[in-house]
Amino acid sequence: MTQEPRDAIEPDAATTPTHPFASDRRNMLRGAAGLSAVAVGGGFLQAAQAATAATTSFAIAVLPDTQFYSRYATTDEGQQFQNRYGSTPYAAQTSWIANNAGRYNIPFVIHLGDVVDQVGKPNQWRVADEAMRQLENASVPYAILAGNHDVLADHDYHGPSDQGFGTDAQRNLAAEPYLQWFPTSRAARQSSFRERDSSGFHECHVFTAHGVPFMVLSMSWRVSDAAIAWARDVMRRNPTLPVILSNHQLLNIAADGITPAETDYGQMLWDKLICDNDQIFMTLNGHHHGAAYLKKFNNFGNEVHQMVVDYQMDYQGGNAMMRLYEVDFSANKIDVMSFSPWVVGKPASTLTQFDFAELSAANQRFSIPINFKKRFAGFLRWRPLLATTGTPILPRVRSELLASYVEPTPTVQRPPADANDFPLIAGEDNYAHWRAPAGIAEGQVVRVGEALPNITTSGQHVGQHMYRAAPVGAAQLGDVVWSTDKHYLSSAPGSVRVLNSDKTVGRLNAFLTQVGASINNRSFWNGYTIEAFIKLPADWDSNKHRWANLLGRVGRRGNVPGGFRGGDPEASSVLFAISSLREVQWEIVPASNAQYPQTAWSGELIRNTWYHVALVNDPTTRTTTMYLDGAPVLRNIANAETGTRSQSVNNPWIVGAGWWDTVLTDGYYGWIGEIRLVGRPLPSAQWLTARRS
Repeated sequence: MTQEPRDAIEPDAATTPTHPFASDRRNMLRGAAGLSAVAVGGGFLQAAQAATAATTSFAIAVLPDTQFYSRYATTDEGQQFQNRYGSTPYAAQTSWIANNAGRYNIPFVIHLGDVVDQVGKPNQWRVADEAMRQLENASVPYAILAGNHDVLADHDYHGPSDQGFGTDAQRNLAAEPYLQWFPTSRAARQSSFRERDSSGFHECHVFTAHGVPFMVLSMSWRVSDAAIAWARDVMRRNPTLPVILSNHQLLNIAADGITPAETDYGQMLWDKLICDNDQIFMTLNGHHHGAAYLKKFNNFGNEVHQMVVDYQMDYQGGNAMMRLYEVDFSANKIDVMSFSPWVVGKPASTLTQFDFAELSAANQRFSIPINFKKRFAGFLRWRPLLATTGTPILPRVRSELLASYVEPTPTVQRPPADANDFPLIAGEDNYAHWRAPAGIAEGQVVRVGEALPNITTSGQHVGQHMYRAAPVGAAQLGDVVWSTDKHYLSSAPGSVRVLNSDKTVGRLNAFLTQVGASINNRSFWNGYTIEAFIKLPADWDSNKHRWANLLGRVGRRGNVPGGFRGGDPEASSVLFAISSLREVQWEIVPASNAQYPQTAWSGELIRNTWYHVALVNDPTTRTTTMYLDGAPVLRNIANAETGTRSQSVNNPWIVGAGWWDTVLTDGYYGWIGEIRLVGRPLPSAQWLTARRS
């Protein structure tokens, strides 16, 4: 087995604008003008030139993980898309394909799995069912597969020692919702369908474009050896077909968000299925958050183009981003476009700086050179039906998609002029505003007992500072330092930096309010606004730093008055944490209904980047909304209860750690800027990112 070093992605040099859309429009207009000149010139020479310039291509539409589109369009989750935008992203994707398959020569669609987020919730399957039915009603064939969220037992792959544990061979097929909503009988209605394996989880399709038949092998989560044998047999029985292998997990992305990273599961598929099957020339997978491309060489010395794409941790659960792969026989290349048909139809008043109609970064928009005749020579005589007319597809999609779309103008926020350049909140419900003091120096150690000052002017809460506690476990005094680094919109002198936290050895540090401080007794019955500036280091490691708490309270939530019935009763009533996937987690036990916790989540945070997080609980709308740098996240709390309280009076607040039963736990790793707690919902004009004027 040979492997070429990872290739850099080649951006489309003709369309690499400084502004992501305007240059594309100009290039498209120039191209259209050139075609018009040929068309009206007349004569043999012009006709010959037109024939030479004709493009023989088709496009494959790819739908990465739709799980949050299915979940948050349901009544169970408050129909968050419909309420905000009047439409839903999953339906917008399939509707666009159904309406444009003929226009843009899209003969086939590939879904990469994680159709739903919670396998046991029928309403999520109904959303997916209705979305995919739009393709069926338009007679646009598609392949679909089950991701880890679509199966009842979600077992990851841990190497050959698994011996097939958790694969399709161990499932109770009659109980699997995926097979009930997308059974073999439904797949068989596709014009492209050829067969499924005996489990019903893996399927084979064949479609033809310009006289060339292509096979799509669509393999669901955790294939068994029997499923691999089935896939190999399908190719054996169809030895002349180029094959695209779609799978939920195969390729990953490194911490830089661009570089491809191979997985154990992907290597297993390479060894058992891909490397000695020359027909497989391209693989597509989701699961891992982001996008990357890797070119490898198989046992025949031929390239296999591997791509991962998954937008679920981006704004609005992916903002309906999808892909088109234009396979261009004329130019011997495959062009890739990442775009959202939903964004262009959103009400203008809802658009934010995070709404992009197309992604133009090098790992989102690129071209793959491929000599089809040479690449397929080992098994196929290359005889495509070349077109005499036609133009490239993706420039037309780009031009027409953006024709009536006005990109939102980013809000220009002014950095603070001085340390007091923020809106001052009057009233007794301005409970706390903790931030680094003036005069700090970078790297200056924070002594035990030293204060993270509370600068609130609210009478009874003045002077109720956070104080550094003694280091816990293997932690040392030098693990907590002052830093002059901060978010560009923070007016504070700097931040607190926590070093060397490691949950594997219980090494952590924390700040606590003093017993008897009035803030310890606040329950936020009138709602709340909680703000924080945070930054995770470049070396943030899930094994060491997952579930690290930025803010918490002393006390067991299982003892909160109101009859708590939720999970982890030993945990704190407030969890403001960073998950194993670098998501912001806000979980509270509401004061008004303490039986179950309520949780909101962000998308995946980028390392070494400052963020402003705002959590706004509004009793009038019964919502708790998390905002990341001013934009509302998707996974918010519908039917939100008010307030939060601890198990009893005088339970201190914690910064930099959480609480489990009777001890501090889950130490934070990174920078903590300002933190402010206000006992009512505040508009963005009164957040710490705004200015006092």
